[in-house]
Amino acid sequence: MDHVGIDLEAEQQATLARPRYDYSSVTRMMVRGLDAMAGSDTTVFKAKIVETLAPIPYRAWENREYGRLSRHYGDDDLVRRADAVLRWGREAQDTEYLHLRVIGVKLAEDGDRGPLHLSGPVPDLMAGSWAVASRALARASMRRAFLLNAEAEDHAEHYYADLVQAHPEWEEQPVTGDVVRGYGEFGCWADVFRRIGLDERDHRNASFAFAGMPELIVSYEGMPETPGLERHAA
Repeated sequence: MDHVGIDLEAEQQATLARPRYDYSSVTRMMVRGLDAMAGSDTTVFKAKIVETLAPIPYRAWENREYGRLSRHYGDDDLVRRADAVLRWGREAQDTEYLHLRVIGVKLAEDGDRGPLHLSGPVPDLMAGSWAVASRALARASMRRAFLLNAEAEDHAEHYYADLVQAHPEWEEQPVTGDVVRGYGEFGCWADVFRRIGLDERDHRNASFAFAGMPELIVSYEGMPETPGLERHAA
């Protein structure tokens, strides 16, 4: 993960200073449900649950777009648009999986096994329910699916900014191990979680772009090219 030239601390502060997007009732209900399950505190374990759920919409979109490609392979414009969603969705899934692995390292390092009631089938039930809802929404309206994902990623970006702020001791905690090195080179755990939060901003930006709302993209120095913008080019 390339973060050379990016001031991660400055971007975390920018997230903290920026108001959250005005979430829909669905997203607010999801956030309240997660708090009810995992507690209202901002914890690393709750971040693990967030990352477990995060790839699910991308997989739902992947299934939908492959179905469309199979039926409309002769429609060059549709193929181009579907391929853009597929390529971005695969990359986003890989990034969210890396987040999950990195968070697993931190939990193991801290000896944090999380709440007992979340070690059983509850996370699987949450993931299964979210998968059903994601598939249904992708079939009904991809624009609405993109927008809902943008809201979820906005929430995740702010969650990680809050998480780093809640753990000033991370500024002095060095990072070691192949899993984290596979994600990037970082001097401390605070920067690892700042980078995760910035990834969520990238996902938020791309979701808004695909939803036809590029004006909501939040730019920063060193940011990658945002997928989905080509459909709004003049």
